[in-house]
Amino acid sequence: MQKNKVLLAVSAVVGVALSTFTIVAQDDDEPPEMGVFITSVGIGDGGNLGGLEGADAHCQQLASNVGMGHRTWRAYLSTQGPNGVDARDRIGDGPWANANGLIMATSVANLHYDNSNFNWTHMLDENGNQIASRIDGDPDFTEHDVLTGSQIDGTAMPSGTDQTCSNWTSNDEGSARVGHADRYSFTTPGSPWNSSHGTPGCTQADLVQVGGAGLFYCFATD
Repeated sequence: MQKNKVLLAVSAVVGVALSTFTIVAQDDDEPPEMGVFITSVGIGDGGNLGGLEGADAHCQQLASNVGMGHRTWRAYLSTQGPNGVDARDRIGDGPWANANGLIMATSVANLHYDNSNFNWTHMLDENGNQIASRIDGDPDFTEHDVLTGSQIDGTAMPSGTDQTCSNWTSNDEGSARVGHADRYSFTTPGSPWNSSHGTPGCTQADLVQVGGAGLFYCFATD
């Protein structure tokens, strides 16, 4: 009788363990939550995003619109000056997946120094749409600039020449450092996703003139 009790107890433990394993395996099959996107729309006031706080709020709102408001979102933007902030320090540790569940980068180092999936195929907005529109079936790269104010390694631009539209408060004078979300420079692949060139000014028209619309990247920090 005692032996039968022991066997029943072992069977029960094994059963619970197998059930737990099955649940974990099912969870592992679930695609990861969206952790990065390019904004589908900008704030619409040129380089004036309301500072980092306004940009973060825009990211949070867009994420909330698609059911991802339970995560904490931050804009990938740097600021300049004595209290300058590096974009790479604002975005958490990763990994980050796009709206389709594809891992875009596994860590901050991978994002900046390895071959991340940031390109026109995989860089999606919060709705899951590609950054490049289509003309006769081919991608159109005429609007691909993304505000970052950053160097290639994700750090702030040096002090002196304005590259952040007065730390994202100017819609007039200054300039913004932008990257190419599609990794294209006209028809040449490989252009940096976060630091390609500056804009001629900070008005909305200035951003549009060189291939932008005041869009920026949003990352989940948790």
